Amino acid sequence: MVAVDDLGNLTNIKIPTEPRRPELSVIEAVRRLLKDFKAEDISMVTHGTTIATNALFGQLLLELPKTVLITTRGFRDVIEIGRQNRPELYNVFFQRPRPIIPRRLRYEVEERIGPKGEEIQPVNLMEVKIIAGRIKAEGVESVAIGLMNCHKNPSHEEEITRILRLEKIKASVTTSSEVSPEYREYERMSTTVVNAVLIPIVQNYVGRLLKGLEEIGVESPLYIMQSNGGLSPLRKVKEKPVCMVESGPASGVIAAAFYGSLLGDGNVISLDVGGTTAKAGAVKNGKPEVVMEYEVGGTVHKGRIVKGSGYPVRLPFIDLAECGTGGGTIAWIDDGGSMKVGPTSAGAVPGPACYGTGGENPTITDANLILGRIPDRLLGGAMKLYPRMAENAVREKLSEPLGLDHQEAASNVVEIANSITAKILKIVSVERGHDPRDFSMIAFGGAGPMHACALAEELQVPNVIIPESPGLFSALGLLVSDVTHNLLRAVMNRMDEIDPSQLESVFKDLEDEARRALSEEGFPPERMVLLQEVDARYVGQSYEITVPMVPSGDGAERLVKTFHERHGTLYGYMALEEPIEIVNARLTAKGLIEELRLPKQELQGPKPSAESLTGFREVYFESPDDYVRCPIYARERLSPGNRVVGPLVVEQYDSTTVVYPDWSLEVDCYGNLRLTKEGRVSP
Repeated sequence: MVAVDDLGNLTNIKIPTEPRRPELSVIEAVRRLLKDFKAEDISMVTHGTTIATNALFGQLLLELPKTVLITTRGFRDVIEIGRQNRPELYNVFFQRPRPIIPRRLRYEVEERIGPKGEEIQPVNLMEVKIIAGRIKAEGVESVAIGLMNCHKNPSHEEEITRILRLEKIKASVTTSSEVSPEYREYERMSTTVVNAVLIPIVQNYVGRLLKGLEEIGVESPLYIMQSNGGLSPLRKVKEKPVCMVESGPASGVIAAAFYGSLLGDGNVISLDVGGTTAKAGAVKNGKPEVVMEYEVGGTVHKGRIVKGSGYPVRLPFIDLAECGTGGGTIAWIDDGGSMKVGPTSAGAVPGPACYGTGGENPTITDANLILGRIPDRLLGGAMKLYPRMAENAVREKLSEPLGLDHQEAASNVVEIANSITAKILKIVSVERGHDPRDFSMIAFGGAGPMHACALAEELQVPNVIIPESPGLFSALGLLVSDVTHNLLRAVMNRMDEIDPSQLESVFKDLEDEARRALSEEGFPPERMVLLQEVDARYVGQSYEITVPMVPSGDGAERLVKTFHERHGTLYGYMALEEPIEIVNARLTAKGLIEELRLPKQELQGPKPSAESLTGFREVYFESPDDYVRCPIYARERLSPGNRVVGPLVVEQYDSTTVVYPDWSLEVDCYGNLRLTKEGRVSP
């Protein structure tokens, strides 16, 4: 947890999580904060969580709530048939993910809306009443309604919802026209089903959290981080919890965007390496990269979510790539005799072998300890590590089977981990049409600063920034996010056939809705920002890209030009002669939170104080020089303006920074460590 006062001073608190009841840890962190502050002084609480993702992965030791789907007759099996994507093309034994809602709980209704929104067949009211009786008899907790073409006309979904309420069912109801009002029935229905399943879980969780905060005297408004990097009021999240599936990882990218802006660098790659995974994101011109679809609960392969392996959700998500190279990731040897790293993790229990808590498998943390990159005590000396146990695990499981000494095996573990992590950095940069040489890297998480120099070398990133508290950096993102609403209307018209006034009318309706919502949340007009965008494609394409819509006289011409340029950047070609189709109109509405201002510190001389140097240690780098005797610095004793040339190690409570040979370290006026390759100009 990170708290900030009116002067920009930060308070950091980090405690263990209660996996079964994560809200207890949040409440305990706030309780510790209240030892130094009054409850009535807390003006706002923002929260990021992975409870939704954990539920769909089955990691909360609970069963998913009983949920039913009501759909148009003949479309009962759409969510099970899905698309023809095969995640494993040559695996004849592959099985699709288990349907969240079993077939016996998927009900069909006689009704039909046409593709242009016209009513073809009215809703069979008697069938809906019969279904309502079954819902009550089954003890259903949540209902998903997904009808054909309701993105063009939601009246039938609204009618079914009205009848269910008249029949007094107690279950929550989700309609696809509210959650994802766009075409493609499979993705829209999948998004609706995921939302319906999450409603009871998330409502119970945030209800317990809110009650616990009130019991300790905190009655401030509670906001939840969404997957799109914006905050949402609690009442909205209760209705649409699918928007918070990736809320935890998203906040790290938002924090990176804030720091990039603070330091005058709009192009930033974020690298978050924790205990289990590494995640990468990109910020271009001050804005985090966003994708419009995500597969929840999907399999990750080499940083990418494997298409068809999870449950599609059609909502904006911060563009993240992920791989299993966290500190606890296990190194092993496959049947062919090759060393592998991940994706399995030792977790917190039993943990890496060097923890001395029962772990027997070598991990990346064990390798770094053997190579001298981390000390034998962590958390300010509170946590003791056991180098001998790390050596035994590496020797038994890796070095002896491969005929290597344990130092060489440990070095190979780190090099393989860096190679895997570099791939996810390339996914969010090179594969998105960005040159990483034009970016800075912000490395955080407990292990991010340890691997940052090697990864920056791989991608030729010229500048690395290590924030003051890397292990708590993601939480900082919650303090710099704005309240955000994403609104959408289906258009489905060719650009040369659209009446400009029609598109203007669509955006006006969206803007009116957005202003009402932000006004209800207490934002005056001067603190509202509205961004118009459209999803566009060449006629005949299956997938579209999102481009900004400029509300001006030549807006249409500028939109066409921007689309061609964006298409060329992404795919390497522009079909200038092809007509363009507008699929959706999008509006992003932001309520601006008061800007966080971090205090600047006065720069001291370049030479660190004698007290900052705590000793020397043999550290192994990927070079012929083998071990190098490196100075060890205490981060809290380094002053702004200090500059040191590597190789060296900087230790602090929540992380360790390894500065490679030919790299220099400088402390800036905000207390960040700025790492720069010697001879390379920092942007």
